[in-house]
Amino acid sequence: MRLTEITQHMDGARHISGPADAEVRSLQHDSRQVGPGALFIAVRGFATDGHRFVGDAIARSAVALLVENEPAPGQVSDGVAVYAVPDSRRALADAAAAFHGFPAKRLKVVGITGTKGKTTTTYLASAVLEAAGLSTGLLSSVEFKIGDRFEVNGSQFTTPESLEVQALLARLVEAGAEYAVVESTSHGLKLDRLRNVEYDVGVFTNLYADHMDFHPDMDDYLRSKALLFRWLDESEDKGIPKTAILNADDPNSNYLREQTAKARLITYGVKALDADVTAPGAELSDRGSRFKLLTPAGSIWIDSPLPGLFNVYNSLAAAAVGFSQGLSLDAIAAGLHSVSGVPGRVERIESGQPFGVIVDYAHMPESLTSVLQALRPLTIGRLITVFGCGGDRDPGRRTGMGKAAAENSDFTVICNDNPRTEDPVQIIQAIADAMLAAGRHEGKDFVRIPDRRDAMRFAFENARAGDVVLVAGKGHEPYLIVGHEYLPWADREVARQVLGQLGWQAASAAVHA
Repeated sequence: MRLTEITQHMDGARHISGPADAEVRSLQHDSRQVGPGALFIAVRGFATDGHRFVGDAIARSAVALLVENEPAPGQVSDGVAVYAVPDSRRALADAAAAFHGFPAKRLKVVGITGTKGKTTTTYLASAVLEAAGLSTGLLSSVEFKIGDRFEVNGSQFTTPESLEVQALLARLVEAGAEYAVVESTSHGLKLDRLRNVEYDVGVFTNLYADHMDFHPDMDDYLRSKALLFRWLDESEDKGIPKTAILNADDPNSNYLREQTAKARLITYGVKALDADVTAPGAELSDRGSRFKLLTPAGSIWIDSPLPGLFNVYNSLAAAAVGFSQGLSLDAIAAGLHSVSGVPGRVERIESGQPFGVIVDYAHMPESLTSVLQALRPLTIGRLITVFGCGGDRDPGRRTGMGKAAAENSDFTVICNDNPRTEDPVQIIQAIADAMLAAGRHEGKDFVRIPDRRDAMRFAFENARAGDVVLVAGKGHEPYLIVGHEYLPWADREVARQVLGQLGWQAASAAVHA
């Protein structure tokens, strides 16, 4: 693609020097990935500034640069094009969309945002659309669905950078997808990673305090979520109504409904019986949930294999997506029933052991409380929790999660969870302090075992028939972050390994969504 075909889509782009219309073969924001013909976009990150690596990009044969700071005289040779932009992160998103031919304009896009339930709702919404015979692609924190294949999200971000997002959307177009269902995080929205995704349907699950290491306050967190609904008014007209789907049981929906002037509103909820899509009197059991789905188009009984009231909410949100697209109630019910599990979300690990083992991503107080409360009525014996808290993140999680475990578990094993650059002993101490403050006694009600594998082993060795062991905090994540190093790690696989070492043989892997 010619450079001018890219820069014409950027606000405030100025040609500084070099050939203005160079041929661009690839886009890169990591200088280590630059090769001949690359356009290097220098982005200011949290740990470093891409402008520091302009020289490296040139040395690796970049043909063009997008920068905020103009290079010093003599830093760039005459053969390299230089454009200056007011915001290189935004320019990265615009360049990526242009380079891939604005793929989102050729897809109907459903975006799902909120604190909890985004991933599961993404899978459920995709399944509902598929049950109606519509082809979908899926972008989630766990994996990507391209055609009939699932690929692990191997990026270090829940929402990948805009370069990868646009490349994935282009692959969906190539694979013949009609819909893209996109898990949309506050980071992805605020940092413009999801700019040019051209949303048609926006879904809000809920809002709790989280990511306070990134957002200065809850207002900023909510404003970041609101971008999805503002973008509904700006996105491409694709012949379907723009729709905002909001949780009527969450008061933050009142603010979000004000962010779009054009989108129609559909509400869902369990408590708000005047919501458009609701499920009064849901029956919860160890087999999942059963509820009567009420919609403006009629009602139908839903038998979902997903346990917990929180999954009833997720199912209602997905049902609302189906209703917004005019799908039949039978298709909605079939789609909800078809999802028997999502990787790392209340995922059962079956190796023939006489006690339950559940792996879940719960990594904040509210999510840990929700999962434990969902498992409590399904547990005959003791409810045992294995968890830790990540370093370099909101320290309030440690107190909150310690309190949640103290109030909802019979026994707890505190261990490491992505300590990053912090001392894991101090993180564990903060959790232990919260449990002591809640009236728990060390040695009787909880122990500290920093090594996560050893912590699982201790829990499994001490579990009895009828007990349930919840391994919480990492879920689907394929790594353990120690310092700045990403070490290969998967709770689901480690749990199976440890059970095997204790003599329990895996009969089959957990069901994949």
